[in-house]
Amino acid sequence: MTESLVHTGQLWRWTGGANGGTWFFVTLTDAAAETLSATALMRKLEGLGRGFGSLKVRARIGETAFATSVFPSKSDGGWLLPVKAAVRKAEDLGEGDAVQVELEF
Repeated sequence: MTESLVHTGQLWRWTGGANGGTWFFVTLTDAAAETLSATALMRKLEGLGRGFGSLKVRARIGETAFATSVFPSKSDGGWLLPVKAAVRKAEDLGEGDAVQVELEF
């Protein structure tokens, strides 16, 4: 069974790591985070859990659809959706923009 949700969040930048890279994310919170957490728990109980507690998703921002994974955020209880440069460019998105995301998982 496929589940879906829609969430609007702010695009933000994280810089760091071993190579000093830069990544952009939208944090999924509130009802969206609860839905993702429940799905991850069910998959784990079914023996279908993934590394780092991640979930594979099909995402859509504007007209751009892409496959990726979302990751639980230990700092705020939300989930992190990475947003690739190609998606940001196609949708003319910059740091701080409000982004509506549709997810199927």
